[in-house]
Amino acid sequence: MSLWKSIINNLPEVEGPTQKFLSFKEKLKWTSIVLIIYFVLGLMPLFGLGVNALQRFESLSIILGAEFGSLISLGIGPIVTASIVLQLLNGSGILKFDLTNSEGKKTFQGVQKLLSIFFIIFEAFIYVFLGGLAPPTEFVGTGLYLQLRLILVFQLFLGGLMILFMDEVVSKWGFGSGISLFIAAGVSKSIFVQAFNWLPGPTGLAGITYSIGAVPALFQSLAAGDPTTAGIMIAALISTVLVFVLAVYVQAMKVEIPLSFGRVRGHGIRWPLSFIYTSNIPVILVAALMANMQLWGRLLQNWGLPLLGRFSEATGQPVSGFVAWIQGYDIVRLIIQQHTFFIGFLPYLQSLVYVIVFMLGSMVFSIFWMQTAGMDARSQAKQMMASGLQIPGFRRDERVLESLLGRYVWPLTIMGGLTVGFLASFADLTGALSRGTGILLAVMIVYKLYEEISRQHMMDMNPMMRRFMGG
Repeated sequence: MSLWKSIINNLPEVEGPTQKFLSFKEKLKWTSIVLIIYFVLGLMPLFGLGVNALQRFESLSIILGAEFGSLISLGIGPIVTASIVLQLLNGSGILKFDLTNSEGKKTFQGVQKLLSIFFIIFEAFIYVFLGGLAPPTEFVGTGLYLQLRLILVFQLFLGGLMILFMDEVVSKWGFGSGISLFIAAGVSKSIFVQAFNWLPGPTGLAGITYSIGAVPALFQSLAAGDPTTAGIMIAALISTVLVFVLAVYVQAMKVEIPLSFGRVRGHGIRWPLSFIYTSNIPVILVAALMANMQLWGRLLQNWGLPLLGRFSEATGQPVSGFVAWIQGYDIVRLIIQQHTFFIGFLPYLQSLVYVIVFMLGSMVFSIFWMQTAGMDARSQAKQMMASGLQIPGFRRDERVLESLLGRYVWPLTIMGGLTVGFLASFADLTGALSRGTGILLAVMIVYKLYEEISRQHMMDMNPMMRRFMGG
């Protein structure tokens, strides 16, 4: 056990700030630096790369915050996978961490980092040795081929470590978390490109080559008298706006609990509990898990072991097996193309399964995250008591606060997880730009960043508020 603790305590980490309160400018500086480095890494191609079989998984790369073929081809995949595995082990009781004290939290974070490093190495080998990212084919059968493979693995390992430590930098020195920042950055770039890219894309339904961007393609299809393509582009733009509106509306819903300051009579606040109580974390975990399943399914097929299902060589889309059932159909596009709602029974059934899996997965991860991230009723009650708050008309007792919060935390955790899972999966079925899941994640991430920036600005302007917020 002492050796295990020694390994955990000596893992490399980003040193946190010595001061308890960081200014707005300081946090903005480090967040911007990490974001710039992330975009630069995404533009740096892997040395020795010849075959990039993953480039067709553009929508999955957005969810993973990755750029396949670059130094950050792994994206946030290893970090999220480690978090999922650790939460499952902790939730099932196989591994038990006492998250109520600093030592237990430090051990939990150390094990999570160790798992992240393991999955960085594991996924790097999987991507390269299963043919997802491979050296040029002319080197096959030579000694140089193995060397180039190992060089690719080493580059992916370095990129994965950089993502891991950049996430730490943002968490300790910036706004939010690096995982959320990378997803929001990738989705924002994808939406802009898919909306306004005027470069020519694949040939349209009427045999005309339209631009990649939905906006220029819309005007081109109207000018060419192609109502089907125009309808698809209009539906994509409307779906994108609709997902934005719904995500903001749901994110703004909250339950407010009236509390008072025990030592100051007549003064109190309303403690907000968001309806999406665990925020976007469940969707990130479910979406990343599904993205990893799709990638592993494709890599296993390349290896000749289609255990998770088969993919079409022409389109790259899953056509059978487990991966096909967790792939949401673009129902709106199919209806517009075929000019009828009767597009067959299978697309509707697979879409229903996709929605159910997404909702249940979001609910499960929402519960796990509530229990492991200090968002349970007991932890919230301790935080309120430490701030000098209590329920008006009741004696100052942590058990009273915990009992009251228990009526809200569990229902909000379950209903919020189900709701956000439904919104993400349903948005995917509407054909929104950059996939509905990505848009939903980006909106929720930006909304949380806005709230954190507003709170930071408020504390900068009012030192008394800083003291109340624990800064």
